[in-house]
Amino acid sequence: MSVFTVKNAWGGQRLPHPPGRRPVAYDALTMRTGTPLANVMRVGKDLGPLFEVRVFSQKFVFVTGAELAAEMCDETRFHKNLPPALVALREFVGDALFTAFDHEPNWDTAHGVLMPAFSKAAMRGYHDTMLETAAEMLAVWDGIDGPIDVTADMTKLTMETISRCAFSRDFGSFTSRERHPFVDAMIAALMTGMQKSSLDSIPGGKRIAKRIDEANAEHRAYVDDLVDEMVRDRRATGERRDDLLDRMLYEAHPETGVRLDDQNIREQILTFLVAGHETTSGALSFVLYYLSRHPELLAKAQAETDALLGDDPDAEPTFEQVPRFRYLRRCLDEGLRLWPTAPAFARSPRETTTIAAGTDHEAVMTPDDWAIIVLPMMHRDPVAWGPTADEFDPDRFLPENSRGRMKNVYKPFGTGDRACIGRQFALHEAILVLARLLHRYDIAADPDYELRIDERLTIVPKGFEVTLTRRTPSRGPEALADDDGPAEVPTGCPVAH
Repeated sequence: MSVFTVKNAWGGQRLPHPPGRRPVAYDALTMRTGTPLANVMRVGKDLGPLFEVRVFSQKFVFVTGAELAAEMCDETRFHKNLPPALVALREFVGDALFTAFDHEPNWDTAHGVLMPAFSKAAMRGYHDTMLETAAEMLAVWDGIDGPIDVTADMTKLTMETISRCAFSRDFGSFTSRERHPFVDAMIAALMTGMQKSSLDSIPGGKRIAKRIDEANAEHRAYVDDLVDEMVRDRRATGERRDDLLDRMLYEAHPETGVRLDDQNIREQILTFLVAGHETTSGALSFVLYYLSRHPELLAKAQAETDALLGDDPDAEPTFEQVPRFRYLRRCLDEGLRLWPTAPAFARSPRETTTIAAGTDHEAVMTPDDWAIIVLPMMHRDPVAWGPTADEFDPDRFLPENSRGRMKNVYKPFGTGDRACIGRQFALHEAILVLARLLHRYDIAADPDYELRIDERLTIVPKGFEVTLTRRTPSRGPEALADDDGPAEVPTGCPVAH
């Protein structure tokens, strides 16, 4: 099998596909370059819950309907597979947690070693670092007169937070308005794999891939060298920091006793730096976009922060307070529903099976077949989410509105054993940041701005700016918290699985 052309024959079954298919290239001319998610959402809106797109020799199958996607989230019948984009990403991060195949031993080893780093006790240990990093960003914002590029600064914030919490590494993101060169080099190295993922099926693609590799070799070397330096420095000092890097270096799998080797440690570090910051920065940016468009919802969110944090704009939420921001959590959940920042994942059957049995979309899948679940379309399916599925409505996640909702239709963190290991970290950080930000500022965006999506490894708003105005919090009678909330850190998905 070729490096990037991943077998996906589907037994020669004919599935719906975009109109205008051509010989040799098939659907390649229909798919505009550079925006794969937008392309799929554009061509898929009229093709039903299951359709295919073929680009030269590579066949992609997409699932957009909630009922079929929920069926494929059944762990007894299906498991995670890697589409070509993730297979290409393995050139950069190998068989790390996000990019490992189920059968690869490094996934089980890393999962067993690293899971304790996301326990409640560990989360409590990260809380102060999250607060300190957020405070640095707010201090910078206090001195800015004019609009702020939300995605750029949220990316700095979340990159700094994961690097400090997980690896005790300070990238100095808020001592300069410029990004640390590691971030640019890492993004360039990632984009290399993403660009190459569609080339192997194209005539002349191997030559293009070689040129891309040559052009980005310096970025890749810089990233590898910096990560290797982090490991060398930690080992040389012998200092224990009780962070994620410590666990990678010194802990063994609790059952097998196996440790991560140095190559895999590098790959896991890169995976956490990438996945641990891009997804959260996008989630925060989308929430702020929607709140800036709905002043009444923004006021409700600010009323909750005032009720819990009081009239001091510098107040910081305690660890125990974070899960009590129930409305902020619903805003976050709703933003992730409309624009899940990791917007897709692939599934394959454990054995040959029939999907959508008894419907017009019935098909047979073998273990060699895979389908990509497109989350922004699944999350907007009126069958699961009702006639207002395209609207931003945090209260759709109220318990009384979620009760009875179809299972397995909300998956912004993936599904099953391969769901995001750091989702509790991301949720805690995002709610903490929203609480501080909305308690301190009123936000206003250009009313003429139209949401554009920047597609990287994840998706984020593009060119979205806000103007900040310092506000005076109020604890008046209108500022009542939704409820006392649970005593635990928020967990998992807010709808049934």
